[in-house]
Amino acid sequence: MNGLGVAGDLGRTSALAVECARRLAAHAAEHPELFPARPFDAGFFHSLGLVGAFGSPWATAEELWAVNRAALWVFAVDLRVDHVAASRDEVAALVGECLAVTDGQEPRGALTRVLAELRDGLSRDPRWRDQLERMLTAMLKEWEWRESGARPDLETYVANADSCGSSFVNLSHWLHTGDAWTLAHLDLVREAGDEVQRYLRLLNDLATYDREARWGDANALTLGAGRDEVARRMAGHARAAAGLIAPLHETSPRTALYLERQIGFNTGFYGVSDYWGEL
Repeated sequence: MNGLGVAGDLGRTSALAVECARRLAAHAAEHPELFPARPFDAGFFHSLGLVGAFGSPWATAEELWAVNRAALWVFAVDLRVDHVAASRDEVAALVGECLAVTDGQEPRGALTRVLAELRDGLSRDPRWRDQLERMLTAMLKEWEWRESGARPDLETYVANADSCGSSFVNLSHWLHTGDAWTLAHLDLVREAGDEVQRYLRLLNDLATYDREARWGDANALTLGAGRDEVARRMAGHARAAAGLIAPLHETSPRTALYLERQIGFNTGFYGVSDYWGEL
């Protein structure tokens, strides 16, 4: 493809990102108690629109509804757990309320209402509930580490990578837009996505150490791991992810590209910026 064609593709993807950012900002404006201007500034919505659009540049804004809404919700619950909840009981109650909503219970607050909207837009696949539980349980564990002053080793920390929500967002996306092969082989696809998630967890920690140290968030570096150790571990996860993704090119090329673009986009993005605004 010549330079003009590449520029055209980038222009189309950027326009898609802008449309997604506008939709995300409008959705957030309906729930100001969940998405305060600090840290959900204008740059945040544009960043989230970008990662969705560059992950699936062939999609429409409507097709990116689930991946964008799921990602936005993950940030809202992360803020609630890390910076609003005052006790373990409060976090545990939040986890229980969210899981009850996925089981069909009526939501009791803004956070679970938004979750119910996402639930209703997807198939009632039990793996979606399982992934949500994995994410929320991992967030609770990180809260416990922080409050107790625990310093888990890097292996234990990475095993808790569901806390970052990447696999939950991915599964929401595939349930909304996945092709027939992907939907029939979600376990294989999720395995690859989990490896990507481990890489992204550590990438985030390296790139946002200063901010997370200020905010008191769990981070491999603040827990005692060295930068070289984290970088080596990231390289291993990148290789493992590539090995799991490679066969997907034959059976579901868009799913394979989506996962590769999660790694590529975020590696480039975190070299310059961060998703969160100032708290």
